[in-house]
Amino acid sequence: MIMDYGAYLFAHFIGENKLGEQIYFSVSKDGLHWNDLNAGKPVLISELGEKGVRDPFLIRDERNGVCYLIATDLQIASGKGWDAAQYEGSRSIIVWKSKDLVHWSEPWSSEIGIQESGCVWAPEAVYDEQKEEFFVFWASMTKFPEDQKAKQRIFASYTKDFVTYSEPELYIERANHVIDTDIIKIPEGYLRFSKDETTKNIRMDFGKTLDKENFTAISCPALDALSGVEGPIAFYLRQQGELCLLVDQYHKNAGYLPLISKNPLSGEFRILSPEEYDMGKNLKRHGGILPITAEEYAALCKAYKGVQ
Repeated sequence: MIMDYGAYLFAHFIGENKLGEQIYFSVSKDGLHWNDLNAGKPVLISELGEKGVRDPFLIRDERNGVCYLIATDLQIASGKGWDAAQYEGSRSIIVWKSKDLVHWSEPWSSEIGIQESGCVWAPEAVYDEQKEEFFVFWASMTKFPEDQKAKQRIFASYTKDFVTYSEPELYIERANHVIDTDIIKIPEGYLRFSKDETTKNIRMDFGKTLDKENFTAISCPALDALSGVEGPIAFYLRQQGELCLLVDQYHKNAGYLPLISKNPLSGEFRILSPEEYDMGKNLKRHGGILPITAEEYAALCKAYKGVQ
């Protein structure tokens, strides 16, 4: 199915408050100037599991047009605290699906974390063309028998429908915690972005395939200089033909900051100045961006009273 994507949908949450950990939508025609939908109120609400959802990610099945939204099953506003969230949290993700991005299914819960994990955070997915399945990956706090203490590792599995999954495998492990991984397909292979909890910044890797042994680090001075960021989101600005990387400035509570690159494999990214972008009224926290058609953009604006 070949579709003409001329706009973008941004799913995100807004913070640790009563309704902040639910699903919010924003749209953009250029990927840099965003219009909050539904008067800045949640579009989707989960009453499953922890009764809160964070880190939403959108992906489209190009074979049949079905879009999936997957998210962390977590509500920090409930008062349990971050220790409980990491060591005693949900091992499930919350999933919705839609054919038109306006009408969504009821959510369902899928347990994907291994028994040794204390949580499943920031689930994302990329379509593996070789296997013809979705490669799903997430962070889990785990303590194996050989560990002196638990740490966050990235695990992954395959699914065709976000209902049944293959046995999880350990995908990324580093000396310290690693969380918030984002993978984007590029002509040469795959770019992978992850938050390094030692340096509190984003690291970039490249692999010709999704195999964990194929990835090598790419030096990126602009990312190295940005500390206190997480939740990377990579997508193409189709009008400019550039890669845009959004990073959540959580340490300053300043929302997302865009960086762009004409040649990301070179490691050269430019941080945009404030006058070059507008992230909308809501302070957007860790989310995901889906390219959409002009028709989908118009339908979302009509349904959720956005500015066209």
